[in-house]
Amino acid sequence: MNADDKKKCHGIIHTASLAAGAIGGGLAQLPGSDAVPITAIQIGMIISLGTVFGREITETAAKSILGGALSAIGGRTLSQFLVGWIPGFGNLINATTATGITEGLGWIVANNFAEEASHSKEESDDGEDD
Repeated sequence: MNADDKKKCHGIIHTASLAAGAIGGGLAQLPGSDAVPITAIQIGMIISLGTVFGREITETAAKSILGGALSAIGGRTLSQFLVGWIPGFGNLINATTATGITEGLGWIVANNFAEEASHSKEESDDGEDD
């Protein structure tokens, strides 16, 4: 990943992470109420990251990529049900968890897209030598 792509990814990922954290923290006392908006933010982040690397990612494809992170999302749900209802502390835990999961997911996806773009370039470069 070149510096320009990394800077673009940084902006996309941090914006999505902050939004997810705000929603997670704000809706902490209503278990499960933040799942839909946070998922929508993460799907938008994945689609935006795809554009950085010249990939057109559909919403369906983004949902599939996000589905690979279900274990992390499951951990977030567990933490929300255990402590999310506690005013103040639950808000902080849910905000931190939503931010961290979105941040981690974003960088995993970005690095994967960068690696795929690199392999595609190498394959096309190899084909030029024939």
